[in-house]
Amino acid sequence: MTAHAAVAAPGAKVRKLVRRHDKQGDHGGAQGLSPLWTFVAWLATLAFFAPVAWMVLTSFHQEADAATNPPTPFAPLTFDQYETLFSRDITPFLLNSAMASVISTLLVLALAVPTAYALSIKPVEKWTDVMFFFLSTKFLPAIAALLPVYMIVKDVGMLDNVWTLIVLYTAMNLPIAVWMMRSFLAEVPKEILEAAEMDGANLLTVLWRVVAPIAMPGLAATSLICFIFSWNEFMFAVNLTATQASTAPVFLVGFITNEGLFLARLCAAATLVSLPVLIAGFAAQDKLVRGLSLGAVK
Repeated sequence: MTAHAAVAAPGAKVRKLVRRHDKQGDHGGAQGLSPLWTFVAWLATLAFFAPVAWMVLTSFHQEADAATNPPTPFAPLTFDQYETLFSRDITPFLLNSAMASVISTLLVLALAVPTAYALSIKPVEKWTDVMFFFLSTKFLPAIAALLPVYMIVKDVGMLDNVWTLIVLYTAMNLPIAVWMMRSFLAEVPKEILEAAEMDGANLLTVLWRVVAPIAMPGLAATSLICFIFSWNEFMFAVNLTATQASTAPVFLVGFITNEGLFLARLCAAATLVSLPVLIAGFAAQDKLVRGLSLGAVK
């Protein structure tokens, strides 16, 4: 086999092993639940979904109707709260959150996948010490690091800059991503990797053509969790930004005041801020469920 052919594809043997692994994963689902447990599952789902549904419903009410006690769920519906939000220009806050979350998530994956590969499939010496080091970076409460981080960011002139948030979110989520991806990559069959190496595939080809398709559920789960953590982060965003780089959670705080009615408008803003996460989770739900359960049963 020529070098070009070896790089172009890991080989027929590798593809056969990958397909066999996918079929085994597809047929490894749980048995059907009894009607009673199905009913209980639906009740639990509705119980978790009820607050979200109430938030969405309240966002379509007037402030006077949203503040009544007891609540009036059948009050007239209106889009006034959403019109007010866009008149206050919520778009820059959403764009800042999207930029910080998406770019930091991509950077985390670009760093976490090779690291997890080295710690699981091709383990380095004393890899447990390396994993503990990553975990130890989460021991310090974020509020304890706020003042030093603020002084450093101020000295380098990066206050109120979205790239500051990108760097911080990448550093915050990298340990979690490494731990998650290591457990996912540890499930990759060693036979597939050996077959790829025998066919002459280099490291990048193995990662892109062999490991990535098998670990895609894990990648989806890890990326979604990192995205959610970045999207919901508030402490650094409210202390390190002012007007140019403020994110969506900072925008929400502006509706909490001691005077006046703000419940319906706050629900409308919370609904808009929650939409990107809900859309991302719905788009990746098949891979997300498989990724979160990958490695749970040996």
